Amino acid sequence: MSSDTNRQGFEILCRDQGTQGRCGLITTPHGMVHTPAFMPVGTQATVKGMTPEELEELGVEILLCNTYHLYLRPGEEVIARVGGLHRFMNWNGPILTDSGGFQVFSLSPLRRISEEGIVFRSHLDGSEQFLSPEDAIRIQRRLGADIAMCLDECIPFPASYSYAQESTARTLRWARRCKEALGAQPEPLLFGIVQGGTFEDLRRQCAEELVNMRFSGYAIGGLSVGEPHEERIRMVEFTINHLPEDLPRYLMGVGAPEDLLTFVPLGVDLFDCVIPTRCARNGLTFTRFGKLDIRHAVHKYAETPIDEECGCYTCRRYSRAYLRHLHMAKEILSARLLTLHNLYYYMKLMARIREAIHQGQLKAFQEEFFRDWNAQKAQAL
Repeated sequence: MSSDTNRQGFEILCRDQGTQGRCGLITTPHGMVHTPAFMPVGTQATVKGMTPEELEELGVEILLCNTYHLYLRPGEEVIARVGGLHRFMNWNGPILTDSGGFQVFSLSPLRRISEEGIVFRSHLDGSEQFLSPEDAIRIQRRLGADIAMCLDECIPFPASYSYAQESTARTLRWARRCKEALGAQPEPLLFGIVQGGTFEDLRRQCAEELVNMRFSGYAIGGLSVGEPHEERIRMVEFTINHLPEDLPRYLMGVGAPEDLLTFVPLGVDLFDCVIPTRCARNGLTFTRFGKLDIRHAVHKYAETPIDEECGCYTCRRYSRAYLRHLHMAKEILSARLLTLHNLYYYMKLMARIREAIHQGQLKAFQEEFFRDWNAQKAQAL
């Protein structure tokens, strides 16, 4: 087993044979993260429906929390006064915070972008707010993040070349200001974000300039915004080739099960997505054979669990019939039990991916996964 270490706290433990997949270890002030890893999203300093103790029992090592939402409510001052996010939400593991930029662009249609930053309207009360690169770093430091993200501008799809070029250049200038705002502070680890839309030359330029700024890790942003799946794969593969091999690579906002088995073999180390929790609240669960919609009438009398081979709390104790009843009755327990199952599924899937990499069998596992996953499309569960 090889071991490559650098001062940024990322260690490559082993590499797969035949793909670019690798297992690594990110060291943070609040513990270590085994990669490739999936980060459940705790938008409001909570993963909806789950206690921190339950997340820990599932094997979750790192959470993502949203700077935009926490800045607006309860506010950075509240969280800082009680000792930071970890104490506030009773989570002792690592936390990655986004910069707030994506939420500004997705939740606030009334916004103005300038060189200084972004003026936007709060989605809570309509009040005017301002976010600069320096603000983004200050807020994330006061929240107590282990890993922080630079403020960037998320480019929509489709976008003209001229718009993407101007936006990418601004993202680079903001990244430099974020790096300067953090200064020589060892915490948090700061990741730069590669933008550029679907234009290879802009992606390459952005990646190369960010690498020259020497961040602790690099994220691939601006994807999963409506572009075709093939285009997403092309952009990820192209961008990764211009990022350092010895630092973590984070694909932002992408995290369907099939995405994990598509992008880990390309060399992605970190993922986040609301899919497992949001799907659970809408009655959608995941099995080794694909998605299962608990709302379907076929489950009305089903005494079987969601997945007979799943070892989660939900599958060991409850039938599809009962889970369907809870969901149709809009009982809170439905969201709790389905969320628990989905996150268990995700954590086990990531563990199996890491095991396959250690064994040099990621390609074989990928083929097995897609064979079972695609087979489900031919029959309704």
